[in-house]
Amino acid sequence: MASARRGISGTGGGTGAVARAVWCEYAWLEAEGVCDAVRVEIDADGTVVGVLPGVPAQDGDVVLRGVAFPAAANAHSHAFHRALRGRTHDRGGTFWTWRDTMYRAAGALTPELYEELATAVYAEMVTVGWTSVAEFHYVHHQPDGTPYGMGDGAGAGEPHAMELALARAAVRAGIRLTLLDTCYLAGGFGTPLQDGQRRFSDGTAAAWLERLASLRSTISSLYPDHQVSLGAAIHSVRAVPEEDLAVIGEHLPTELPLHVHLSEQPAENEDCLRSTGRTPAGLLDHHGLVSERLSAVHATHVSERDVALLADARSVVVLCPTTEADLADGIGPAGEFHRAGARLALGTDQHAVVDPWLEMRALEHGERLRTGRRGHFDPEGLHGIAALGGAAAQGRRGAGFSPGCPADFMAVDPHSARTAGSSWEQLAYTATGQDVTGVVVGGILVAHDGVHVTLGDPARLLVAAIDRLDTATNAMNGPRASENYTQPWERH
Repeated sequence: MASARRGISGTGGGTGAVARAVWCEYAWLEAEGVCDAVRVEIDADGTVVGVLPGVPAQDGDVVLRGVAFPAAANAHSHAFHRALRGRTHDRGGTFWTWRDTMYRAAGALTPELYEELATAVYAEMVTVGWTSVAEFHYVHHQPDGTPYGMGDGAGAGEPHAMELALARAAVRAGIRLTLLDTCYLAGGFGTPLQDGQRRFSDGTAAAWLERLASLRSTISSLYPDHQVSLGAAIHSVRAVPEEDLAVIGEHLPTELPLHVHLSEQPAENEDCLRSTGRTPAGLLDHHGLVSERLSAVHATHVSERDVALLADARSVVVLCPTTEADLADGIGPAGEFHRAGARLALGTDQHAVVDPWLEMRALEHGERLRTGRRGHFDPEGLHGIAALGGAAAQGRRGAGFSPGCPADFMAVDPHSARTAGSSWEQLAYTATGQDVTGVVVGGILVAHDGVHVTLGDPARLLVAAIDRLDTATNAMNGPRASENYTQPWERH
């Protein structure tokens, strides 16, 4: 492996003063390849200020074993979906039957349950190399739709109770959170909300914008932006009527990142064309919502015109390959988006898999399956998508070893049963989360060898949280709730 001796220094927007350092046994320095004995100097804000390859560690340095890479940024998450892993996969079913099961889990959530579950999910993310997450959040209110902080009883809670629960969970897990507060107003084109969707809705786009402004003020008063920031989301064009899209297009603050589920299912496209005469991407563009700040999640079933529209706007396309495979959504045109100039990012969505290494590999493998050719995304491209694309979707600067970048790193063992014999520059094709030896956020070690530094084993946290959510779900849905919860297709 290369052993470069050229130091890299500079302030890059941080304070400039070295507050701590991370020493990497080996580190991938992009064009220079994998270099040995790399000492990364970091300021008090957690930003890289200097990189010195080929030097020994000093007392007090955080030490990363193996090969260090820029950490991954998760561009799409629904934390509570993690409770469905391993319960909706057998005996067939579709995206829509899976969704019914998801609604039952959403109905049982309380702020306390959600904070516990999200803490476990975010701890799982951190241990495998995700150091920031865009949480696409729509479980806003009490089950009957009453906002938290209103109404009687112990369940009324504080204003923004669900959103603040997610913020606390992220802080406990040490992951950077972009909370995407989501507008969700309808059950489909011309279709009212179902009972299970009432807690998602603010009634109108104007009311959602009002609550969003209040939440933005609350979050900014409690957390620094690098730790918890706020973005916005439109759940989908089927869940936000066209007149409300117009209101959002006119009044949503332009500096906020905006995400949307786009063309995930052919049925959505067909309904949108039938109702509006436009594709989902075309409808968003008609209302001024396609721009550089937009992140289109999935974009699986899009036309050539849709691809050009999103690429010309420099929108981010957020691909969730393992989720799209699990839900039988299909394989989207990642290669076409890439060649057209759209920025790509990766997300874990419903968390059937929580592993940036497997998402990177699934992206490349999906293109191979779709086209019958190998070699669409080289390792440098995959790491760029995972780190830089995901950060762009969150409105953040991506992790890296250059001065001015957040000092967020993930290191993997190049000698495991999975990686042995691999070229170290090609570990993106062979490593998994099981090979991650250490994860650093802002220059601080948050996880090593699958264990969270402060929270311990994420598996223990997940078992306890999912068990409590199961109990609540069963209590809400009756004596056969457990059977119905895991086997929704029996009702169809």
